[in-house]
Amino acid sequence: MATFAVSGATLGVARAAGGALPRSGSERRGGLDLPSLLLRKKDSSRAVLSCAAAPGKVLVPDGESDDLAATPAQPEELQVPEDIEEEMAEVNMTGGAAEKLESSEPTQGIAETITDGVTKGVKELVVGEKPQVVPKPGDGQKIYEIDPTLKDFRSHLDYRYSEYKRIRAAIDQHEGGLEVFSRGYEKLGFTRSAKGITYREWAPGAHSAALVGDFNNWNPNADTMTRDDYGVWEIFLPNNADGSPAIPHGSRVKIRMDTPSGVKDSISAWIKFSVQAPGEIPFNGIYYDPPEEEKYVFQHPQPKRPESLRIYESHIGMSSPEPKINSYANFRDEVLPRIKRLGYNAVQIMAIQEHSYYASFGYHVTNFFAPSSRFGTPEDLKSLIDRAHELGLLVLMDIVHSHSSNNTLDGLNGFDGTDTHYFHGGPRGHHWMWDSRLFNYGSWEVLRFLLSNARWWLEEYKFDGFRFDGVTSMMYTHHGLQMTFTGNYGEYFGFATDVDAVVYLMLVNDLIHGLYPDAVSIGEDVSGMPTFCIPVPDGGVGFDYRLHMAVADKWIELLKQSDESWKMGDIVHTLTNRRWLEKCVTYAESHDQALVGDKTIAFWLMDKDMYDFMALDRPSTPRIDRGIALHKMIRLVTMGLGGEGYLNFMGNEFGHPEWTDFPRGPQTLPTGKVLPGNNNSYDKCRRRFDLGDADFLRYRGMQEFDQAMQHLEEKYGFMTSEHQYVSRKHEEDKVIIFERGDLVFVFNFHWSNSFFDYRVGCSKPGKYKVALDSDDALFGGFSRLDHDVDYFTTEHPHDNRPRSFSVYTPSRTAVVYALTE
Repeated sequence: MATFAVSGATLGVARAAGGALPRSGSERRGGLDLPSLLLRKKDSSRAVLSCAAAPGKVLVPDGESDDLAATPAQPEELQVPEDIEEEMAEVNMTGGAAEKLESSEPTQGIAETITDGVTKGVKELVVGEKPQVVPKPGDGQKIYEIDPTLKDFRSHLDYRYSEYKRIRAAIDQHEGGLEVFSRGYEKLGFTRSAKGITYREWAPGAHSAALVGDFNNWNPNADTMTRDDYGVWEIFLPNNADGSPAIPHGSRVKIRMDTPSGVKDSISAWIKFSVQAPGEIPFNGIYYDPPEEEKYVFQHPQPKRPESLRIYESHIGMSSPEPKINSYANFRDEVLPRIKRLGYNAVQIMAIQEHSYYASFGYHVTNFFAPSSRFGTPEDLKSLIDRAHELGLLVLMDIVHSHSSNNTLDGLNGFDGTDTHYFHGGPRGHHWMWDSRLFNYGSWEVLRFLLSNARWWLEEYKFDGFRFDGVTSMMYTHHGLQMTFTGNYGEYFGFATDVDAVVYLMLVNDLIHGLYPDAVSIGEDVSGMPTFCIPVPDGGVGFDYRLHMAVADKWIELLKQSDESWKMGDIVHTLTNRRWLEKCVTYAESHDQALVGDKTIAFWLMDKDMYDFMALDRPSTPRIDRGIALHKMIRLVTMGLGGEGYLNFMGNEFGHPEWTDFPRGPQTLPTGKVLPGNNNSYDKCRRRFDLGDADFLRYRGMQEFDQAMQHLEEKYGFMTSEHQYVSRKHEEDKVIIFERGDLVFVFNFHWSNSFFDYRVGCSKPGKYKVALDSDDALFGGFSRLDHDVDYFTTEHPHDNRPRSFSVYTPSRTAVVYALTE
């Protein structure tokens, strides 16, 4: 993930209470005239208007009846048996079994909050809906069959799995199971019934609380809240006399609390939408409950998960060729068809969760349940996702559960006036490099919050899965900082491992795959944690894919060297160095490599020549010719050998020049160092798709090649083929040859040597044809190969292959040969 240092002095200031006019609780006025993004945009909206009845779930506040059905009996208060309480007291421990036994310090977490009562007093009616159930845990022992060397760390791994099973059992016993536990958004935050609006917030550190907003003229005495024994504040607002809700849709709301650190106004942790008013720094929570006729109704089914993932990584705001913040609607209408045409089958969207600091690339989240209002409304986002599904594209969300914004005004930091509300206290609760807060995954309510957050995006917005950001930081107390992972298993299974965090990852993967079997779960892990992509019932962490981050780092390392220094064996090792039965998504470059301070691969290769020599009506240069050739080869060898999935950051398919830089002013770091801004310019915060589309520029050839590469994988499915064999990695010739499925890939990285009658080993006999040629004129090449030539195998063993055929392999080319019928 991208790393940013956000000054708490700039964004984390606490707003002083005051400014409220004394009004009676019965005096309520309409909602705020919101910024333009909340106004109706009939010219761009694709929302399907519907008068259909609301879904079958009706929340009924305590003491009320509902017209649809009889209210079930009030659940009895949960009691925790002493044996469970003693066991759960150990859940908050971090590290292996030895650490659990040695620690004598009292822990504060699940043991003390297991009967947390957030669900107490809430009754739910389910009308005609079949309950969903997450399958029970397995025995967690299959990991030792897959990798017998893990037996040396059985005590740690068995302890980890026992903690997972213990928490699952406690959730089943006291919360009705993961399915119910993960619907915290139906109990906390704002919920509406036929009689009115209920607002609940878990803030045990607050001394008093009141709901304030436009609806009561921000009067803290108008709507005071009551606290239960578990730190949950609650208020019920009955409908107005005319039946309208007490809080108008689109109006601003906050909770005002008297806390140990003073009186403060906070946005609800469960807020569904927040906006930043023009000229203001802090965001405002918005009561978002549009009338039925304004709600978007999904029209298209979610696509089935493909065998191989070809992911187009995107950022809504910077997806326009113009220097501006783009919208959900424009991305839907302009970018999604492009992604489909290019041959990708999934779009991964960054920066969806609301974040006050735009330049954080969306990684300093302030409002976890709210889609970013910079790009439009929640209905606009739903329309985008529905359109993607219509095109057959999966939509993956880049979700951030690894840390939270340091902001105290519009984020979770110090929400109830304490340092330990959602986060660890002291240094453990602060990420010194990211200047952000770190969740306490051993807290019962943190588990509820994060599990419900994952469920919310899948349920409400129909996302097809997640790319979990910063997982390495989660799994280790050192967060992977100043740490080199060598592959020694002791680095993964010891006191530095945050077992609470790993157990949370097991739980969230359990939830995702249990309730949404086709959903995709990708984890960003640079450490190489064993069992990361093994199913939870088998003892693994449960991700479907690991994001293979080492490959991109290797390419940057090589691009800083001369061509003569490139080692073919080193390239092959990096691309194939992944754990058996654990799938990877690989990439040559993502958003990380394009950030300010670094450059895209194309810019590394061609640098300033891209400014003057990319037009076809001008002569090329040796640097341009080399750059275009290697750009295509790097991407194809990465897709061909790197894993079972492939990712590309938008625009890099055609060699987007320069770098990415968000608009920003001068910034003061916690160390006192001042970083200069860029005059809040959007010039480097956009995607110049016009460059790749222009038939008079050389960018067009690179885009055509990337499109052909995606369609080749679509046709042959080589990324998920069981057959993969590297037959040649010749250091003198600079040649790499490998088989994947029915395809044979031949790469000649030599800068000047072309080879005639070069023998290529293969396993299957028959006739081969050129399926993809990076030297094709369409792709900006020199057309040195005749594509009409047939290549017949002979029973001539070569490079430990039973058969072979001869080819001409020009310098700096990649050619794929396909076995024909």
